[in-house]
Amino acid sequence: MAETTHRDGRAASASEPGLHARAVRVSYDRREVLHGVDLGITPGTFTAIIGPNACGKSTLLRSMARVLPLAGGHITLDGNEIHRLPSRKLALRLGLLPQSATAPDGITVADLVSRGRSPHTGPLRQWSNDDEAAISAALRATGVTELAQARVDELSGGQRQRVWIALLLAQQTEYMLLDEPTTYLDVSHQFEVLRLLQGFKRDGKTVVTVLHDLNQAARFADRLVAMKDGRVVSQGAPEEVLTADLVTEVFGLPCLVVPDPVTGTPMMVAR
Repeated sequence: MAETTHRDGRAASASEPGLHARAVRVSYDRREVLHGVDLGITPGTFTAIIGPNACGKSTLLRSMARVLPLAGGHITLDGNEIHRLPSRKLALRLGLLPQSATAPDGITVADLVSRGRSPHTGPLRQWSNDDEAAISAALRATGVTELAQARVDELSGGQRQRVWIALLLAQQTEYMLLDEPTTYLDVSHQFEVLRLLQGFKRDGKTVVTVLHDLNQAARFADRLVAMKDGRVVSQGAPEEVLTADLVTEVFGLPCLVVPDPVTGTPMMVAR
């Protein structure tokens, strides 16, 4: 039976609730990108993965969503290895929003969001009132109900991102994995998206996202995972992870870490 590891080094059974990676290795073209990664995601938390470009953040997220095969190690969801779960069963519990998602030309918001219901439908199951209710709830939660009949390619960047999150929400999974959901958004839309994700966590969902802005990660997430060169170098509460020493070690940037004057969470200030 696979195991995962807590921050203090003690072993945890693979039957422990949550999404767990243990000694995960991933390779591209015979080049190893992830080197024995251990990571535990507790249900009902908001986790942000941080680190410099090309350190393996997106690779780890896609591996945990079973988009990429493993060269070694195990990933379990509530004790079950995800690579042994039927695809539909996994899709009912875990959803992924990749980087730079693209919509078909001319598709409307409602039609795109309805695609989140794919894991719930099948050749023997007709479209139901539950599907309609899930789509309506997803549109409402993300604030895009009035855009339901608009074409996705005519929306602003912030609106499009909320529509993609609505698609993920319509899937009604417990685990929501998002790869750089604030990229290309202006700062007001970045905060809008992060507040939205924080609200999903309060509703009992488990959110895991890759973020580049360290201060936003510390402000909105309740757990940080710092990566460098394909390895996890620190994981825990923001005040445990976002330190001046870690920022210097991982990003090569001398800095001060002070309390955010609004939230009290750690805030990095470059020297």
